Amino acid sequence: MDPTEAPPPSLGAERRRRRSEDPITALHYQLSVARSEGKLEALVLVDDRGCLVAGAGSWPVCEELAAYAPLLAEPDLPTSAAVGTRIADLSREVLVRALPLGTAEALLAVRGGGEDRSAFIARAAAGCRRILQAA
Repeated sequence: MDPTEAPPPSLGAERRRRRSEDPITALHYQLSVARSEGKLEALVLVDDRGCLVAGAGSWPVCEELAAYAPLLAEPDLPTSAAVGTRIADLSREVLVRALPLGTAEALLAVRGGGEDRSAFIARAAAGCRRILQAA
């Protein structure tokens, strides 16, 4: 193949429009694309304690999702009445999925979107794993 020609799509064409060598920025880009394509209100990656690692969406929504994601993932954990009420409200509109990362585990939480939002969270999970394994 002539080196001045673009490679065919099957031979390594770059799908990503933005990329970064910084893992946190790369995670944000990954979540932003999934959020946009899925028409999601917010999508966050959090650790098992509710600390926001990366997110896409309005900052207050991302912070709330991060804080409540571990409690939404483990609904049997004891909480106060006020927290329990908020968890009940959020559980109707938020989907949380575990993201195993070798010996650690993170959580992906999504707010908004339709019935097919599981597909977008699965795609985001695969991208996050790829980014974190390369870091």
